[in-house]
Amino acid sequence: MLRTITMGSCVSVQGIYVRSLPDGKIAVKVGENVYAGRPVQPTN
Repeated sequence: MLRTITMGSCVSVQGIYVRSLPDGKIAVKVGENVYAGRPVQPTN
């Protein structure tokens, strides 16, 4: 499943969901790299 995270105030990363972290962040994989950040809430 694709998920989008924010890293800092203006950097967004979209990748394959890897796992949830204990601090409320999630990890996503882009190529060989794994990034952690706050999940972006979907809009309705």
